[in-house]
Amino acid sequence: MVAWGVAAELRSRGTTRFADANKWWDETTSRAIVHDEVGEPGTGLVCFGTFAFADEPGESVLVVPEVVVGRRGGVTWVTTIGAGTLTAPTVRVAEPPAPPVDVAFADGALDSERWMGVVADAVARINAGDLEKVVLARDLVATADAPVDVRWPLHRLADDYPMCWTFHVDGLFGATPEMLVRRERGLVTSRVLAGTIRRTGDDTADLALAATLARSSKDLEEHEYAVRSVAEALEPHCSSMNVPEAPFVLHLPNVMHLATDVAGVVHDAATVSSLELAASLHPSAAVGGTPTAVATRLISEIENMDRGRYAGPVGWMDANGDGEWALALRSAEVRGSTVRLFAGCGIVADSDPEAELAEAQAKFLPVRDALTD
Repeated sequence: MVAWGVAAELRSRGTTRFADANKWWDETTSRAIVHDEVGEPGTGLVCFGTFAFADEPGESVLVVPEVVVGRRGGVTWVTTIGAGTLTAPTVRVAEPPAPPVDVAFADGALDSERWMGVVADAVARINAGDLEKVVLARDLVATADAPVDVRWPLHRLADDYPMCWTFHVDGLFGATPEMLVRRERGLVTSRVLAGTIRRTGDDTADLALAATLARSSKDLEEHEYAVRSVAEALEPHCSSMNVPEAPFVLHLPNVMHLATDVAGVVHDAATVSSLELAASLHPSAAVGGTPTAVATRLISEIENMDRGRYAGPVGWMDANGDGEWALALRSAEVRGSTVRLFAGCGIVADSDPEAELAEAQAKFLPVRDALTD
């Protein structure tokens, strides 16, 4: 789905940001008169959202666009939204996006050495028994000579990472491999990623690395925490669940991940929306840590940067509550000629700071490459 214009919008903050957004959406849909001749998830009245990772600071946004163009299988539709009499949107040919000009990259909140020091601090605390896992992120700042047209990196990401979910909502864009939750007619699915290894570009070598990743006790431990946190959060809402015993290796152009697809049947589909499910899952161990409360406190204490909406839920929802909420990973925030890129790594007891730095650098590559011609 591609949408533009703003028919209605809610900006929320703090611990109630998800509940406030869900309440506002319920009220908005209850007042709306909807003519939906397609009847598929994503048709009719829809909203798009992006939510802050932490309770504070950060602003979350839920926006109802004026025009939505959607495609599902062989069905394509156009939805117009507004107050009063609606007319068909004006069709015009847009100028193609131009690539960013003279992009320069610089460290964000922490340089490499200082960030590795933060990782070492986290490992020490894990080994001291304070927690089991924490996800630490870092940022990279790109500056161009002119405002960046977000369509350029979006096209590049969609072309280069077709197995990911490409998104852009309110300046936050990226191509994420991780679907936090999808709800469709009572069926709930979640793709959990944790455990990463960088690809070499040589197919034979990468197959060997995939086998190494699948046997890595460090990565399997990290992945187990993430899967457990998702399964425990979904279980109260599901009448049945399927949690595979072992992960598979997801191959992306730049890295490989341990991945598990969790599925369930929602027993309260009439009352729990996809956004409420996303709220119950966030932050999962894949982006926060284990135990969650301890890990998120440690992130705010030692990470030394404001994540904003990085690693928070981003996605869409329709009037029935069906929708898709991914984790805003492999992402960046564009503001004029400045783009702030994000990457994060799961830290456990035997994590090596230099190896985690290399993993973070590999995770920057999708957006970094998308910004350069």
